[in-house]
Amino acid sequence: MPRKPWYRRGLFTAAHAALHRKGVVTAVYLVLRLLVVVTLIAQFFNGNFENVFYCVLSLVLFLLPTIFERSLQIDLPNVLEIIILLFIFSAWILGEVQTYYTIFPYWDTMLHTLNGFLCAAIGFSLVDLLNRHERVSLSLSPAYMAIAAFCFSMTIGVLWEFFECAMDQIFVQDMQKDTIVNTISSVLLDPTGGQRAQAIQDITDVIVVTEGGQEIALGLGGYLDIGLLDTMEDLLVNFIGAFVFSVVGFFYVKNRGKGWFARNFIPQVLSETEAAGPNILEDEE
Repeated sequence: MPRKPWYRRGLFTAAHAALHRKGVVTAVYLVLRLLVVVTLIAQFFNGNFENVFYCVLSLVLFLLPTIFERSLQIDLPNVLEIIILLFIFSAWILGEVQTYYTIFPYWDTMLHTLNGFLCAAIGFSLVDLLNRHERVSLSLSPAYMAIAAFCFSMTIGVLWEFFECAMDQIFVQDMQKDTIVNTISSVLLDPTGGQRAQAIQDITDVIVVTEGGQEIALGLGGYLDIGLLDTMEDLLVNFIGAFVFSVVGFFYVKNRGKGWFARNFIPQVLSETEAAGPNILEDEE
């Protein structure tokens, strides 16, 4: 019987084929996976079970590139696949488990910028795959493809902010990182009950009074903004990342696939010969 294409084989077979096809990607994957497993074991023995969950989640997310390749019958460029793996590791292991979000003030901003870029690349790739698929009658202009990629990235960014807000409100987390500000302005401070915003400037401390009468001085050097500025900043840098790749993708299609930079982020549809992959293992029945 004819040999099954690599994307329809078992997990072990597909992994073996990927090892031969993408040596660099496989090496990065194995190193990151080893680091996550070591971190998982350490967090388990330290009793940090929330961090154990982040480690397990990372291991599952590491499989996404292979799942996409197998289900969509595409070939992800090595650069894109490595960046996705590093992004997952940086967000969950370094960011959450190793608390890089707190240690490095711009760690979250960097990842959200990269997220906007990657999501635009994914959105652009989905439209591009439809545009070039033999069974789909679709012919979109480069401008439309760029706009679709940009909107896809921004939608993912907004949905992620919804998720962060829900986690903060339901599970009392702090995914929408707070910001210290020294000036606030609100119509709720209008003594007449009107709509005139009243400002308080040069705030150096805030005292919180609980229902039981306990007074807690925050001592943070200002007023505690609960995530609004962080959300706006995340969406702004997501916008920048999405816009940059949308422009790159536009010229990539405009020039009929020329340009080494964009080519590293645009998946290719596999032909039947390419999908069959190298003859590494014996044919399956």
